Amino acid sequence: MKNKLIAEFLGTCWLVLGGCGSAVLAAKFFATEGATPINLGIGLVGVSLAFGLTVLTMAFSIGHISGCHLNPAVSVGLMVGGRFKASELVPYVIAQVLGAVAGAWILSIIAGGQEGFTTAAGFAANGFGDHSPGKYTQISAFVSETVLTFFFLLVILGSTDKRAPQGLAPIAIGLCLTLIHLIGIPVTNLSVNPARSTGPAVFVGGWAIQQLWLFWAAPILGAVLAGIVYPIMAGKPSQKEA
Repeated sequence: MKNKLIAEFLGTCWLVLGGCGSAVLAAKFFATEGATPINLGIGLVGVSLAFGLTVLTMAFSIGHISGCHLNPAVSVGLMVGGRFKASELVPYVIAQVLGAVAGAWILSIIAGGQEGFTTAAGFAANGFGDHSPGKYTQISAFVSETVLTFFFLLVILGSTDKRAPQGLAPIAIGLCLTLIHLIGIPVTNLSVNPARSTGPAVFVGGWAIQQLWLFWAAPILGAVLAGIVYPIMAGKPSQKEA
C-alpha cells in the first residue's frame, strides 16, 4: 500500500506540474525579435496535449504499481465499477490531493521567478462565470465537467477491460484526456479531476476556493455514472474471456 500511495502522490504531482505548468509557463510566451514580439506559446492545443502526455507517461510508468489513477474521480469510478477496493479509496484520494498541492507548489516557485508573476492571474485554476476563460455559466461548467468526466471514465473502464486489446490503455486514456481538454478548457480550464483543481486553488485562494465545490461534485458524479453504466453496457465476460 505504501508503494501505491507514493506512486499516486508522484504521479498526481507530475500531472499538475506538467499540465498546469504548460498552461502557466508556456501557453502564452512572447519572444522579441527586433521590435516585433513573436508568440511562441503552445496555446490551447499544446496545453491539452500536455495534460494527455502527463497521464500517458505516468500510466506506463506507475500503472503496474498503483493503477495510475491520479484523480479522486477515477478512483471513485473504478470503485463503483467494481475495479477498485473501497478500503483503499480514502488513502488514494489523500495521496492524490497532496501530490496535486505539491505540484502546484513547485510550479509556484518556478513561475515566481518571473518579475510581476502573481497567482491572482489565475494560475490555471478552474472556474466558472467571471473566472471561466470563455465566461461560461455555472450550469455550463457543471454539465461539461460531469459529461466529460463520464466519457473519460468510460474510456478508462473500457480500455482497461480484460477483453480490450492489451497494453494500449495508456494511449487511449492519454488521448482521451487530450480530447476533453480541447473541448473543456474554454469552459472551465477543464478539471475532470478534483485533485488537479485543488492544487492550484490552494495558491489562488478566494474565488478559486469558493468555486472548488463544483470541481469535486461534477467529476465525481460523472465518474459514478460511468461506473454504473459501463458494467451494464459491457456485460459480464464469458467464462473463456474471464
